[in-house]
Amino acid sequence: MPLSTPSDRKFAHTRVVTCRGFERQDKLWDIEGRIVDTKPYAFPNQDRGGEIKADEPLHDMSIRLTIDIDLKVHDAEAVIDDSPYHYCKCVTPIVRQLIGLRIAPGWTLKSKSAMGKNRGCTHLTELLGPIATTAIQTISSKKSARDANNESQRVKTPSAFIDSCHALAADSPVVKQHWPDQYRENTGDETIV
Repeated sequence: MPLSTPSDRKFAHTRVVTCRGFERQDKLWDIEGRIVDTKPYAFPNQDRGGEIKADEPLHDMSIRLTIDIDLKVHDAEAVIDDSPYHYCKCVTPIVRQLIGLRIAPGWTLKSKSAMGKNRGCTHLTELLGPIATTAIQTISSKKSARDANNESQRVKTPSAFIDSCHALAADSPVVKQHWPDQYRENTGDETIV
């Protein structure tokens, strides 16, 4: 179903975020993300020869995280192909600060801290959210199969995903059906704020 008919408007900006996950031969996984910003008009820019042309990337930046099945970062690489300032390109090594971190609850705060406010790039840091989601989606079936075959790896505590959205609320029919041990009956005492 499409969105409702919008008010009269003028096209001003496009941001495309693409993330892809790959299983490697060495039992690791590569998760790649790319962000591209364009505008439908030309505008002045001193660092790019006087202007950035219509539909030419203002930002074109990529990150590759190499992770294991438990979502621990083993390697990290970033590239800035296009940015509004030449100086932006010198921040790519900061992504190496992610090595050793694990994509898990707290990832957003830890990754933002590792990327540093004025030591890194806002756009590369923003890309880490969709990359994390892509990592989880990429390895989920292999991780589930491994955990099902290895009782010691099986999660005994509630999943980090319970209560993360409406469908995965602890009192939802989805949780009741798929994870009955994590289901919590809604008593109606909860107040919606």
